[in-house]
Amino acid sequence: MAVTENRLNSALVLKYQVGTKPDGSPDIRQKTLNNIKPDADHGALYEVAVALFSLSAHGLTGVLVRDMTELIEE
Repeated sequence: MAVTENRLNSALVLKYQVGTKPDGSPDIRQKTLNNIKPDADHGALYEVAVALFSLSAHGLTGVLVRDMTELIEE
């Protein structure tokens, strides 16, 4: 069975720390930016994330890219 991949879109997930929990562990939140072009350069996406969080009071702790791909049987 042959399968073709069709990349649909991507999402940029930005993780950031808003403080600490009562037990002392970091309180991490995330913000998802949807409908990112699937062929967007990952290096450029990282630079955008860093630039956005340079305007924020919270520190950026992680950057993820989630890709959505449709699998089609030929």
